[in-house]
Amino acid sequence: MRPPFPRHFPPPHMRRSGRRFFPFAIFFISTLTLFIGGTAAALYWAFSEYSGFRNIWLLVCGAPVAMVVIAVLTLFTLYTRFGEPLSGIFNAIDSVSEGNLSVRVKEHNSDVFSELIKRFNKMVEELERADKQRRNLTADIAHELRTPLHIIQGNLEGVLDGVYEATPDHINNTLDETRLLARLVEDLQTLSLAETGQLPLHPTRFLLADLITDLTSSFSAQAKTQGVELLSQIDDITQELTADYDRLNQVLSNLISNALRHTPSGGKISLEAESIQVQERSVRIRVKDTGVGIAPENLPFIFDRFWRGEKSRTNRSNSGLGLAISKQLVLAHKGTIDVESEVGKGTTFTIEL
Repeated sequence: MRPPFPRHFPPPHMRRSGRRFFPFAIFFISTLTLFIGGTAAALYWAFSEYSGFRNIWLLVCGAPVAMVVIAVLTLFTLYTRFGEPLSGIFNAIDSVSEGNLSVRVKEHNSDVFSELIKRFNKMVEELERADKQRRNLTADIAHELRTPLHIIQGNLEGVLDGVYEATPDHINNTLDETRLLARLVEDLQTLSLAETGQLPLHPTRFLLADLITDLTSSFSAQAKTQGVELLSQIDDITQELTADYDRLNQVLSNLISNALRHTPSGGKISLEAESIQVQERSVRIRVKDTGVGIAPENLPFIFDRFWRGEKSRTNRSNSGLGLAISKQLVLAHKGTIDVESEVGKGTTFTIEL
């Protein structure tokens, strides 16, 4: 028995467009019928007080022609102002639902739908950007996890095969890779919780001067080793702050570590704190350095996950998540963080809480 011929169905978006067109067609036909009938009645009453063969033929022959012209112009105007923009929006929505985020609605000179089209296109652009970031994040995580896993696997296989001896140094090198891997996973978890608003905070009341002093003491030895001068400046030593001490310490530690990493010997890093009265914020903290600075084209991306100034990623001690975590922790405190930088002169991070 011969198989039946395959049936070809129109694409889903064409079937949906047909279903949407049917109610519009009924609406336009009904409107046209009422319009013609009403106009014919008006003409009848206008000419009914006159008599004569010419007026009757004017009503019989001229009215349908005038009605057709008026109806065509009306339908064309309605389609231009409403039908065409709505059709473009519906088709774009169908494309987005099918996974095509590159679609955009053509902007029409329509005062009714222009704002709607602009907002729709902006929404799709944000969706496309978020999808691109998600894909990049997956690739970046795979890249960051691959290196320590390969090193651990190679070292262990070398020991089992007798290529390497299980010396304390060799075991410590493998252990360092596991610590790097654990830190990366912990950073990813912290960032994920902070971005979704699920990171638990434990706010306490403390002196801001104590936090600045602790940070200066923690990094003074490293700064001295690198030949960098680490300074602190506090306008009001009695200034108190209600925040999660450990998380805020983590934010500032990330910023100081980055400053030390990019400030050459003979440079200077200053940690400044001052009282302000800006909306609901009362504290401004700055981390300033005289390092190499950040190129203007890179400034919009420094808070992105896995962003690094050096594209080669040879510095494996930096996961590329520090600034992203710092931003999310500041936002979790209902604060703001901004950056200003000039190549060759330095960078300034400003936090307001």
